[in-house]
Amino acid sequence: MVSGLILGLETSCDETAAALVTPDGVLKANIVASQADLHARYGGVVPEIASRRHLELVSPVIEETLAAGGATLDDVDAIAVTAGPGLIGALLVGLSAAKALAWSRGLPLIPVEHLHGHVASLYLQPTDLQPPFTCLLASGGHTLLLDVPDRGWEHVRILGRTLDDAAGEAFDKGARLLGLGYPGGAEIDRLAKHGDPEAFAFPVARLAGFDFSFSGLKTALLYTVRDLGPDATEERKADLAASYQHAIVRALSERVREAAGDGPIAIVGGVAANSALRAALPEAVAAPLALCTDNAAMIASAGRYSPRLSSPAFLGLDAHSQSL
Repeated sequence: MVSGLILGLETSCDETAAALVTPDGVLKANIVASQADLHARYGGVVPEIASRRHLELVSPVIEETLAAGGATLDDVDAIAVTAGPGLIGALLVGLSAAKALAWSRGLPLIPVEHLHGHVASLYLQPTDLQPPFTCLLASGGHTLLLDVPDRGWEHVRILGRTLDDAAGEAFDKGARLLGLGYPGGAEIDRLAKHGDPEAFAFPVARLAGFDFSFSGLKTALLYTVRDLGPDATEERKADLAASYQHAIVRALSERVREAAGDGPIAIVGGVAANSALRAALPEAVAAPLALCTDNAAMIASAGRYSPRLSSPAFLGLDAHSQSL
């Protein structure tokens, strides 16, 4: 039994997650209930369905997390919760649960930016990466290049961002064009292993500074699929997936290397689980695979470096769909 634990809650999209982290960054328990199968029939996340499922799962997931960590609420010192960005309805489920727990137990509440959480996944043992470093944060909703000078969030500087689709969104849209399942990034990664990444010369946008753009790449795949027709597309689907993935990975890896120079590189977010991206950046420190997609361990980790709100101040806290 370990006292002083931070209980983290994450419900920003379609994963209902809870985790227990010690003050020195040891992960004691990390439970994630994914809704991927529930949303697969729609080809993407349906916000109302996600919110209702979070309502069903949040209490059982918290109970399972405490049991997995060999702890009770008496061992919890603070509650950390994702306040945004994300789907408002989904966020409000986790935030309401966190407020209720904090109020009933007389505990402080720690609101966490979801993006800070992804970076803070690197601060858990045994990774425990020391700033400063340049971080590529690539997920379904965000693609950012970050200068990380310390373990807080207030001093992190955005070096570049996507001007249209996020990298994960580009993967999902490409998967739909190829008739693959959801989540699209994992499906393309799987199929690309059997294809030739040089078979199709898909474009990589070159923008001023360190920004990204993936809309032209998505359009190029659309036109290629139309020109090939259904039969040829099916026959060359692995090559299409490999070439499309290669273009996304090139855009990400080249930009982060340019931004980092000779400094250390880290990669986080759902796209950081992509095998081709990891292979293209062998020098980078990557978040553990289990902590790339949305999880509460990263939220609890970020809570170690975020301000704590006491009662009743946290009762007025609201969720936000966009980054602050």
